[in-house]
Amino acid sequence: MEMEEMQQVVDDYIRQFKVGYFSPLAMMARVTEEVGELAREINHYYGEKQKKSSEDEKEIEEELADVLFIIITMANSLDIDLTEAFEQTMRKFETRDKYRFERVDEETSE
Repeated sequence: MEMEEMQQVVDDYIRQFKVGYFSPLAMMARVTEEVGELAREINHYYGEKQKKSSEDEKEIEEELADVLFIIITMANSLDIDLTEAFEQTMRKFETRDKYRFERVDEETSE
């Protein structure tokens, strides 16, 4: 599914409810909450913190998708085309950070 389609699917979902889109501040709080849940899962999988036996099993993929959903929701409410925004960001990284890290295609002299 293309980003434009994802934004439309989310918009269709949100518009079926009378409350509609939440305020940008409320959505920022949701982004923070969802990123925290993602961080918790990553900590369980890769960190030292073990999951409690009473905690539900969740996958990192599920938490990433939750973050994506709320990011799309926030973009929609602010009338942001995420495809365009992403392309702008990639242009920035491809120019500003082109040589920031050692590149795979560079030969090392040893």
